[in-house]
Amino acid sequence: MSDLYRVKKYFFYKLRAKDEHSIHSPFVFKLYTEVIDNKEKYYAYDELAKIREQLLNNTQIIEVTDLGAGSKKMGNSRKISDIARYSVVNQKYGELLFRLVNYFRPQHILELGTSLGLSTLYMNKAAPDAEIITIEGCSNTYAFAKKLIGQNNNFSPPRGDGAGSFAERNTSQRGPVLINSNFDDYLENEISNKKFDFIYLDGNHTYEATIKYFNLLLKHMNENSVLLFDDIYWSEGMERAWEEIKAHPAVTVTIDLYKVGLVFFRKENKQKENFVLRF
Repeated sequence: MSDLYRVKKYFFYKLRAKDEHSIHSPFVFKLYTEVIDNKEKYYAYDELAKIREQLLNNTQIIEVTDLGAGSKKMGNSRKISDIARYSVVNQKYGELLFRLVNYFRPQHILELGTSLGLSTLYMNKAAPDAEIITIEGCSNTYAFAKKLIGQNNNFSPPRGDGAGSFAERNTSQRGPVLINSNFDDYLENEISNKKFDFIYLDGNHTYEATIKYFNLLLKHMNENSVLLFDDIYWSEGMERAWEEIKAHPAVTVTIDLYKVGLVFFRKENKQKENFVLRF
């Protein structure tokens, strides 16, 4: 799918996107004004920007195995700097990811698609007490991310319910838990009966995979869980998957921010609401 497709979709998004004056849901209004449209500079932004700059200047080359739709701009032998430029969450959306995690304060986070580990660090800096499990299919990318996260993670001993089991799992690897696995194997064989408060999907941008993962993840979420999809207009297939997810009976609220889509399962929302908001 050409870049022209995404340019066209961005044009239509800009025509449809609304601001806070068109939001009648108290939940979405508060989320939009306090989080999505928040221009405040948070405490970790500078640190994360420095890590991003280091990645953009890193000329190391690694062999990348793409298990999903693949990069539209790169081959398999890739400079870290190119991966950081084209495949890692950009600053605008990374800071949004930080604010979302900071706002919802999830205790159990799942990320499908670690890449170099920068998005993991955005979440870790926002919620250092949270259990973060992040899955990366490419062994070389996984190895790089493990080192980066190990050098930069914010680990704070967990408190409250369930702290014991989390602390035991993290005695040897403090901070986010990285797993080198393809998404299918993890979701079908390793996830067990775990529940997550926040799930970020950034990988395998195909219709079939996105719908499959969404259906597999449904039983691992509750009505207060937040599901964040990256690249919802990556292709016609991703857009079709996004439309099907919006229509699913379990979904009560969605927010389209063009590059990412937010999905909620809040039972207090009696009628389904789908928002397209400026960002």
